[in-house]
Amino acid sequence: MLDISLSSFSSSSDEEEAPARRIRFIRDRNNPFQIYDDIDFKMRYRFSKPIVQNLLHMFGHLIEPKTKRNKSIDGLTQLLITLRFYATGTYQRVIGDHINVNQSTACRVINRVTRHLARQRPNFINMPKNQDDILQVCRGFYRIRGFPKVIGAIDCTHIKIQSPGGNNAELYRNRKGFFSINVQAICDATLKIRHIISRWPGSVHDSTIFNDSPLIPEFEADQYGAGTYLLGDSGYACKKYLLTPFLNPRTPAEERYNRSHVATRNTIERTFGVLKRRFPCLFLGLRNTVHVCLMIIVACAVLHNIAIDSNDHLNEFFEDQGRAEDIPIAEGYRNENTSIRTALVNTTFS
Repeated sequence: MLDISLSSFSSSSDEEEAPARRIRFIRDRNNPFQIYDDIDFKMRYRFSKPIVQNLLHMFGHLIEPKTKRNKSIDGLTQLLITLRFYATGTYQRVIGDHINVNQSTACRVINRVTRHLARQRPNFINMPKNQDDILQVCRGFYRIRGFPKVIGAIDCTHIKIQSPGGNNAELYRNRKGFFSINVQAICDATLKIRHIISRWPGSVHDSTIFNDSPLIPEFEADQYGAGTYLLGDSGYACKKYLLTPFLNPRTPAEERYNRSHVATRNTIERTFGVLKRRFPCLFLGLRNTVHVCLMIIVACAVLHNIAIDSNDHLNEFFEDQGRAEDIPIAEGYRNENTSIRTALVNTTFS
């Protein structure tokens, strides 16, 4: 006879009536991808989660430790430490977010990742070279206010640094009185940085940086297409490939030229604003050595272009408060090679 005890029925019944256990997902408190929502993550690291993953895919092989021994820091953590520094400019914030990292380690990580990012400049910062790229850039500028054949907007911005010390320290003091690096950049209509020079002390004037750049022989050789030009402010000399506004427009056509020039050239002001908004370390100032500061500036420019290409935008912008004021120079110097500008006024803005 089959003997089924009462206890067996009771146990089965209890199991059927018991509520189902809730599955608990335990968050990794050391993983920013889990502990921060999308908004907080982007506020802290200046990029969305998918873009950071993409950055790791692009550059992870350069920064991933060769060995897991000696508590080496993985590539993702190194990248996040560096992005957090760019977002704050202080090691204290970085240490606060990554409690297992001390300041000396954070400094080494940031310098190492920054060096690898800056070396990517040839892959992400380039003037338009082929005909299709040149036409696309010119069309982008033309859509702004009808200014033809513009290959880029040029200007300089000052990145504040601490006094480098030594005999040449005063070379870095700009006309506003603080120590800085004077950085020249050229952008296109999408606010993408097409060219950057980050090596000049703050006392050096914008026009000096341009006149010493490799761009001049390249424009002289029509490397960016015959008849194309940059737009610059009145701090530059007017050349056949760099057009400046009229200081005192005397005709309606010259006024129309100036209005179009200002609206089109404003892209470089916006580019600096977006760059410093995304990476506040450039806005607040850098306290690293000059050599590291130069690398940080270029690395941020590389990341800025990746953000533009990825349509990873920030919602807010702020004005560039570190720009140099226009420095008066001789009228004759300003009026060098104005025939191109005059012809453009007569054919396009009359």
